[in-house]
Amino acid sequence: MSSGIDPGLFRETLGHYPTGVAVVTAIVDGQPVGMVVGTFSSVSMNPPLVAFYPMADSRSFALLRNAASFCVNVLASDQEALCRQFATAGERKFDGVEWRAAALGAPILEGAVSWIECTFDDVREAGDHFIVIGRVQDLAVARSTLPLLFFQGGYGRFSPGSFIATPDPELIQAAQLAESMRVDVERLSEEFSVNVSVIAKIRWDAVQVLAANQSPVEEPFPLGHRQPLIPPFGAVFMANSPDSDIDEWLSRGADKTTERRDLNRAQLENVREHGYSLLAAGPEIVQRHRAVLSEFELSDRLPRHERAVQQATSELADFFFTDLVPGEHYDLVNVVVLAPSRPGLPPMAIRMTGLPHGASTAQIESWVGALKDIARSAS
Repeated sequence: MSSGIDPGLFRETLGHYPTGVAVVTAIVDGQPVGMVVGTFSSVSMNPPLVAFYPMADSRSFALLRNAASFCVNVLASDQEALCRQFATAGERKFDGVEWRAAALGAPILEGAVSWIECTFDDVREAGDHFIVIGRVQDLAVARSTLPLLFFQGGYGRFSPGSFIATPDPELIQAAQLAESMRVDVERLSEEFSVNVSVIAKIRWDAVQVLAANQSPVEEPFPLGHRQPLIPPFGAVFMANSPDSDIDEWLSRGADKTTERRDLNRAQLENVREHGYSLLAAGPEIVQRHRAVLSEFELSDRLPRHERAVQQATSELADFFFTDLVPGEHYDLVNVVVLAPSRPGLPPMAIRMTGLPHGASTAQIESWVGALKDIARSAS
């Protein structure tokens, strides 16, 4: 390098910055061509521009730049083999590769995370590379999953730390404690013809560790289901938490206004006072929330899925309550009671779902009392 910078040190230093991996495809003389790039980026939203940076002596780009359009295919974390196939020289890069044509004809690779079809806006020389600027004509997220990353000469994937769900001592302890409640939980489920489950706070997830389902209403979530603790959900777990944890919980909500934080904090104080939480929401909003949670469970738990859960949970904010009016009747989604926790054990709660419509205040109070009896015996 003319500047005196050692090429090996340059590559090693810049290699500590992870990049996504994409395959740029096009149709040239009626045949598909493609090349791997690790230097794709967005440039502008208005007008919509993106860029990639091929080497000036790249034979693949020498072909590709003659096309009328090109498509940037962002590869998924399970497409490393496809990446290596396109990274090799030769004319057989598309052998066995499934693809379809975008609106302007450029190949969209099957299984890619997303694709962006562009026309050439500008090609500029930059040292031993070109800066290729593309004007976006069409784009879509085809498969919402983790992308393939390139880091320090190797391929890998992003792991969203806040959603890592590995077995740990807390979860094992919670399952063991829940097992000691099994007889009482099953008895209560049968007595009231409802679903009763034990949930535990594992980091910032509520995990269902025991369930007895005797309600005619099917329980939508399986054993082991995890739900992020996003306010107003999870207030029972925050009742005995330090201020630092409460602040963290409040910050996880979709609505970060002072007004909403104050409302969530007030709901937490009500839960502390009464020892339970009630949820009464309409079927449409409940179904929407459950659908988002189911998608979250089946996904790679990407940040976009977290945002969807945040938003869906925030829609329930005004339907959590604790105060019962004598003589009133309620259509409850659930009743949740905090179980007094022992030092060194994760916080636990007992939840009742699959409840009959039109429950009276006296009926709900009997449910709460029965749940609290189990919680006390477990402690």
